Amino acid sequence: MEGLSKNEEVGVGVQQIADYEIVQQLGEGSGGQVWLGRTPARLEISDDVVAIKTLSHAASDADFARLTDYLQLYASISSPNLVRLFDVGQQGNIIYLAGEYLPAGSLARPSRPFSRVDVLRAMADISRGAHALHEIGIAHRSIRPGNAMIGDHGAKLGDIGLSQLLSPGQTVTGTSRVSVIEYLPPELVQGQQASRASDVWALGATLHKVLTGQPLYPGLPTESLVSALRHILNERPTMGDALRNGERHIIEASVAVDPSERPSTAEALAIAIATEADRQAEKART
Repeated sequence: MEGLSKNEEVGVGVQQIADYEIVQQLGEGSGGQVWLGRTPARLEISDDVVAIKTLSHAASDADFARLTDYLQLYASISSPNLVRLFDVGQQGNIIYLAGEYLPAGSLARPSRPFSRVDVLRAMADISRGAHALHEIGIAHRSIRPGNAMIGDHGAKLGDIGLSQLLSPGQTVTGTSRVSVIEYLPPELVQGQQASRASDVWALGATLHKVLTGQPLYPGLPTESLVSALRHILNERPTMGDALRNGERHIIEASVAVDPSERPSTAEALAIAIATEADRQAEKART
């Protein structure tokens, strides 16, 4: 497979990654850069372009083998609520992933206005995607509005968190940015392993953000990662005033400090969110 043209560190001016012709940079993902590339014929898919993520983590051959096994497991899941993965490759110590490109954006930056019911239905889809991962033993680790992608027929969960896979045992303080701390449950801040329950917490935090535009921790310090982590451990989430009663009940249950008090599965959370969406849609029609 061909290498990375111009700059093996995958920076400004890159025109090709392996056999993918780069069209443009799409932005920054968790732990790497995201590019739009033309689909090589070898993939034998109908998509003209794909989203390519280059991971910033310097990876060894052992890292790549572990990642490949993990992503093969991910790719085996048949779920309409997960972004499709087409390819993974390595050049030097750079790892890249090629997956489905969704031009409608995410709930963080949608390309069109979303009604409140639209947002609820999208979050029900995202929860179903998380449940599909959980059922084969994968915790997403990185659920937030920017990873709640908008497809043609519903929303899809994308950008699975790979930092813990590539750095087993690395702590939250070594892998997170202040901008994403608000989506971390207290038990992860304390060093526990990611789980169904931690993803349910992140789903609740994401639902709160996309409905209210406000974080669960409005006073979260931004000057220091350590200060932000300490704040999460010492403060309780604050529900936004814009929440409706049904939404508030769902989010409060999802972000319970005790993981055993949260919805037992992301599927249960999806059902609760979808039911609230149906209730609001029915009320709007009457």
